[in-house]
Amino acid sequence: MKIQFYKYQGTGNDFVMIDNRDKRCVLTNEQVAKLCDRRFGIGADGLILLQLIDGYDFEMVYYNSDGNESTMCGNGGRCIVQFAHDLNIIQGETNFKAIDGPHRAYVLEGEVKLQMIDVKEYKQDANHCEINTGSPHYVLIEKEIDSIDIHPRSRAIRYSDAFPKGINVNYVEQINADSIKVRTYERGVEDETYSCGTGVCAAAMAFALQTKSPFNQFNIQTKGGNLVVSFIQSNNGFSEVFLKGKAERVFEGEVDI
Repeated sequence: MKIQFYKYQGTGNDFVMIDNRDKRCVLTNEQVAKLCDRRFGIGADGLILLQLIDGYDFEMVYYNSDGNESTMCGNGGRCIVQFAHDLNIIQGETNFKAIDGPHRAYVLEGEVKLQMIDVKEYKQDANHCEINTGSPHYVLIEKEIDSIDIHPRSRAIRYSDAFPKGINVNYVEQINADSIKVRTYERGVEDETYSCGTGVCAAAMAFALQTKSPFNQFNIQTKGGNLVVSFIQSNNGFSEVFLKGKAERVFEGEVDI
């Protein structure tokens, strides 16, 4: 069977997009992994199905590049909003459903602003924070993170017995009072990605907690480009969390599955 696909990227985090409103596309985990393979397939950090669901403009079904359906992907969420806009399913704003619940989003000039889930619980000590922003994240604040070989250290944390389902690992470096740099090792991709939406949200929150920062908006530098994370912080955690940045269509085509 031939299917039409679209390739999107958000700050270097790239995705295969499929318009599955007719529910004709049913993929196995092996097929998803092959489509995401950068040598034998289209190549992507993940694959996303856009489907219809009652009460929402659409539903986002997300798979990691290993072929398994996964938890929320922030950059993937921004990309599917741009995809829905390009398909004329939505106009300037939307309310869609993802695995972690409903999300509001706004299509701006060249950018997508996506509301993430509220965060009411987290763990922290002097060295790190653990925060679930739709996906679980382990956040370390370090210096000169570009010089760190993050793979062995990240894999030791990701595969630790403390996290039987795995965890994403983030390294954060302060640039100035309201700007940080972030590198992320993603489970399911099993590598560093150019950007991670849920990761930069977790990084901004962890930085605010660890440094007791008065700021509620942070500029984020990733390998793939710049993002903005904003939130309201209170004794109850974080609410009105928004992730903003570019989301772009790269190309489209047909593929046999």
